[in-house]
Amino acid sequence: MGAEVAPRHYRAPGWFTKNVLNNAVGVLTRLGVSVWGSRVLEVKGRKSGAPRRTPVNLLSIGDAHYLVSPRGEGQWVRNVRADDGRLDLILGQHRTHYLADELEDSAKIPVLRAYLKRWKAEVGVFFEGVGPEATDEEIAAIAPRHPVFVLRQR
Repeated sequence: MGAEVAPRHYRAPGWFTKNVLNNAVGVLTRLGVSVWGSRVLEVKGRKSGAPRRTPVNLLSIGDAHYLVSPRGEGQWVRNVRADDGRLDLILGQHRTHYLADELEDSAKIPVLRAYLKRWKAEVGVFFEGVGPEATDEEIAAIAPRHPVFVLRQR
């Protein structure tokens, strides 16, 4: 028998988040107003090839920039993987082209801790009660469920 493959983890947004909150953050971000680090992520759809946009939180630690998927393996994560990490982040009229490299689970711990420290009130429900004060072991236990990408400009 082959190795067991863990099922993909994803928590879809509810109606209010999808139709009201995400749209409001997206509109503000497109107008150039960053809500706590928000950007509009644009990536090529893996099936259609059409541009797909979604609001995301850009986390900066020192000179490094990261995208974390609090909901798990959503469509934007799958599209970034399918397009070899190519993506754009948009704030108002400013567009930045990036290449995203996905981190191994063991490298996610400090990034997830910083992400939770900044946005726990907004996304904490997706992290099964784990917060920024959790031990490394507790964060490591949830790391496989939350893709993390480090960005480099292209």
